[in-house]
Amino acid sequence: MAILHGGRLDEAIARFGGDKNDWLDLSTGINPNPYPVSDIAPEFWQQLPQNQNIDALKDCARSAYGAPITAACAAGAGVQAIIQNLPILFKPQSVAITGFTYQEHGLCWQQAGHDVLVADGLESAEATARIVIVVNPNNPDGRVIEPAQLVEIAKRLAARGGLLVVDEAYCDTMKDTSVIAETGQAGLLVLRSFGKFFGLAGARLGFAFGPSPLIERLEEKLGPWAVSGPAIAVGCDALQNIKWIKRARKRLKADRTAFEAKLSDADIEIVGATDLFVLIRHDYATKLFEHFAMKQILTRPFPGREDWLRIGVPGKKPALNRLTRALAEFAQ
Repeated sequence: MAILHGGRLDEAIARFGGDKNDWLDLSTGINPNPYPVSDIAPEFWQQLPQNQNIDALKDCARSAYGAPITAACAAGAGVQAIIQNLPILFKPQSVAITGFTYQEHGLCWQQAGHDVLVADGLESAEATARIVIVVNPNNPDGRVIEPAQLVEIAKRLAARGGLLVVDEAYCDTMKDTSVIAETGQAGLLVLRSFGKFFGLAGARLGFAFGPSPLIERLEEKLGPWAVSGPAIAVGCDALQNIKWIKRARKRLKADRTAFEAKLSDADIEIVGATDLFVLIRHDYATKLFEHFAMKQILTRPFPGREDWLRIGVPGKKPALNRLTRALAEFAQ
C-alpha cells in the first residue's frame, strides 16, 4: 500500500482548487529558501555521469557532512532510493524500527520479506533484532537520541553481526546530533539527504556512509549512473559552499523561532520540531488541514494520528503572515 507523503500539490489542487502559483506548500519540511543553482556545464547534460565526477561528489559529501576518509560512500537518487534498495541486501529476518517515524523504512523492509517491529524505544529495538533503524532527529516529531547512545548500540549490534541504520535526513542544522564521524566501522550506516536542507528536493540526491563491504553491495543494487549528471554538478557546488551553508543554518533557526512564537501566541501545542518543520497537536487537526487547504496552504496530516499536523517552517515573512492569518480565521 502506498504511503501518503507531503508535496502532493497536484492532488491538493484537484481536490481544493486554485492554481499552482496560488499555493503555499508547507507539507514537505524542505528549506523554503533554496540554494541558488548556477548554470550547469553542457557536459553534465550531454554525457553519462563520469566516475571521476561521482568520486568528486562523494568527497564533497564527506567533507560537508564530516564523515571520515575511512567511511565508504554511496550516492543515490535521493535517500529514498537507498532506503528501497538496502533491505534487499539482507536475508529475511527481524528488523526493529524506533517509531512513530518515516514510514518508508518499515514498508521497504517488509516488502523485502523482513519481519518488521515498530519499537517504542532503543532498548526494545535492540533486544528484538540485529538490524535496528533510527531516524535522528525523528520525522515527524523531531525527537533526538544522543549520539553517544547510538554509537554504543552500533558497537553492540556489530558484535552480533548486526547493523544500526541512522537516517539523518534532517540533521544538517543539528551537527552535534550526527554520528557520521563514527562511520566506517562495522555495524553503523548513516543516511544523509541533500534536497531537504538545500531546498532542492527535485535534484533527487542522497548519500549512505558506512563500511566498505556494505557500501559496495549497496552500490551494486543502485546500479550504474545512480545519480544524474546535473545532480552531481549541483551537489558538488552546494556542498562546497560553506558560507551559504552557515547562513542557511542561521536563517532556518531564526525562521523556526519566529514560527513557533506565532503558534504559541495562538495557543497551539507543539509536539516537536526541527529547523525545517514543526509538528503540532490539535483536537481538530483534520479540519485545520482542510481549512488551510481551502486557503491554498498545504500541510501534512497523518492517517492514524488524526490530532497531528506537520507544518514546514514558512520562511519568508509574507508566507508566515499568510499562515498566521489562516490560523486566526480558523479559531474564530
